[in-house]
Amino acid sequence: MTRFLASRLAQATIVLLAVSLIVFVLLSQTGDPVLQMLGPHSTQEQRDELRERLGLDRPIHVQYGRYLVSAVQGDLGNSLHINKPALGLILDRMPATLELAFAAMLFAGGLAFPLGILAALRPRGALARTILTGSLLGISMPTFVTGILFMWIFAVIPNLHDVGWLPRMPALGRGQTTMVFGYRTGLLTLDGLLHIVLPAMTLGLYYLAVLTRLIRTEMIEELSQDFVRTARSKGLGEALVVVKHALRNALIPVVTVMGLQLGGLIAFSIVTETIYQWPGMGKFLIESIGKGDRPVVLAYLLLVAVIFVTLNLAVDILYAVIDPRVRVSA
Repeated sequence: MTRFLASRLAQATIVLLAVSLIVFVLLSQTGDPVLQMLGPHSTQEQRDELRERLGLDRPIHVQYGRYLVSAVQGDLGNSLHINKPALGLILDRMPATLELAFAAMLFAGGLAFPLGILAALRPRGALARTILTGSLLGISMPTFVTGILFMWIFAVIPNLHDVGWLPRMPALGRGQTTMVFGYRTGLLTLDGLLHIVLPAMTLGLYYLAVLTRLIRTEMIEELSQDFVRTARSKGLGEALVVVKHALRNALIPVVTVMGLQLGGLIAFSIVTETIYQWPGMGKFLIESIGKGDRPVVLAYLLLVAVIFVTLNLAVDILYAVIDPRVRVSA
């Protein structure tokens, strides 16, 4: 286990270095933050002075070297527009994104397992075909289309027309929040819970479709194995055979995908947060890109890389917990 963890930490370091270098070089060639900060009516002298003060007049390798030294010390730079630590600004908005990501994963996982199992039990039945058609629709629809559609159905129509059977849901913002352990959360208030429903459904719909199809495929394969037929021949109940024997063996690829999906939900909730004006990291990233705030963009991408690396490591360790035949090794 020690060798395994050391190997993964070394790989994580290489990944983070590669991400930081690629993003740093790309951002240095994209736009001029000095011009965006001072505006088009500034003089060349003003631009040169600010560029020198920010260190942007130095060669790219010198800038990157200084950035790495500061990053190792936990300093990812200050926002060029807010003049506060970039990492701190992102972490302040991280609880809102985490709430949305976990709510979306709960929505996707809570529906994907029963739907996938039902579709696998009778793969040629009408219910299975309906589930597969719905999952194909969920995979094909872009997130921004899903968000606008949900907003129109559950927020616009109930407010414009008296539709009693259609629930009226709030569509913008985070709703009422409360402080817990120094962090603001909306999951402990009814208004906050109502505000997270539509964003979570929008963000989780694609992952629900992917998980449903994956669980169906894995369950069909496991249900056709000899050990399942043996369990049935011993007189075990169908529910016990499906859950204890077939589903447990099908969990390894499903857990792998869910781990990667959770990272994707956290990192790529940008469109959903923008549509619903959710005050998370994704919305802040879009605002920072528009302003050319390089330190914030770099800090966000490095944080996302750390999240993916950590989740991958957690998934690898869970293998041994789910299936005793799997042993973690370097």
